[in-house]
Amino acid sequence: MGYVAIRGGGTAIKGSLEALEALRAAEADEGTALSLNTIEHQLRLLTSRILSEGGLYHPPLAALAIKQMQGDTLEAAFALRAYRSTKPRLLTTPVQETEGMRVIRRISSAFKDIPGGQMLGPTTDYALRLMRLELADESPEVFRGIAARFLADTPSEALPQTFPKVVEALRRDGLLPASPPGQGEPFDITREPLVFPIPRSAVLASMARAETGSLLALAYSNMRGYGDVHPTIAELRVGYLPVLLPHPVTGEPVEAGEVLMTECEVVAMYESDEAGAVPVFTLGYGACFGHNETKAISMAVLDRALQKGMKDGPSNPSEDPEFVVLHVDGVDSMGFANHYKMPHYVTFQSDMDRLRTTQIKAEQKKSAQKKGQPE
Repeated sequence: MGYVAIRGGGTAIKGSLEALEALRAAEADEGTALSLNTIEHQLRLLTSRILSEGGLYHPPLAALAIKQMQGDTLEAAFALRAYRSTKPRLLTTPVQETEGMRVIRRISSAFKDIPGGQMLGPTTDYALRLMRLELADESPEVFRGIAARFLADTPSEALPQTFPKVVEALRRDGLLPASPPGQGEPFDITREPLVFPIPRSAVLASMARAETGSLLALAYSNMRGYGDVHPTIAELRVGYLPVLLPHPVTGEPVEAGEVLMTECEVVAMYESDEAGAVPVFTLGYGACFGHNETKAISMAVLDRALQKGMKDGPSNPSEDPEFVVLHVDGVDSMGFANHYKMPHYVTFQSDMDRLRTTQIKAEQKKSAQKKGQPE
């Protein structure tokens, strides 16, 4: 389901767009207009959200969408998706192994000591949520000094390039099932219609570009009682994942670049798939473009809930794939809600005619009852 703006009075629409542009540029003195570089790097979490929900990894274009849409995340994601749809698909990457990620943040709430160690990285998790009023007047010199001090104290050679996966250690100890065999060609939600039931790859792909708040709301509903997934984070990692593409001549995979990603693997309640088999923990998985930990965690929780719903039948909304997948896409949701702003003159006129007819019949029935006459 997708809705776009309809055509209307040309003069009025042109005036509306000019007013919008005037507001966007208001109070922007010479030299103070937001640059795409500023948005991309100083509002990096906002940019990450648009990358994820827009389904296209291109940070400068995500920054442009944010600027054009004046910070409206849903409209920005809509614009980025629309742009992506105009471009040809030249190549498809093979399955990427996240163990090769160039990590900037890596934590586990399941173990204190994990192979390679915890790496707190950039996060607000351990800071007080207090307003830093000094940022209201941050000079460029102070800003550059902060970055320089951090980089000076962080020797790159002291950091390992990659880290092993925590879940593999759990698998070796028999606490998780073995890695599933290849699942075949993943479902392409950009080219194939969602006809339920759908495979898990379609569910994960839909959630990967879903609206963060929608995922969080449904995952939270499961965690607080409308479901029974109370997970432990085996590993949450943020970093740059190499993108491998087949060489046009040899066909061998070649690194063509890297994308910033967030990945979360949660361990949930244990179960046994077969009678008499040894029970093991179950796993939920979430991954998305950019640095967006809340989305990845929510996605992993819902993945586990939906696996249960697809196996045993849903007992609440967060376990129903059709309910979840069709209601977490922010662009679709926004389009449906906003289409009510468009003219509905004919349908509303019909509603008024039916209401007036019903009112007349009700008045006639009331009068007949007062007179004691049969209806």
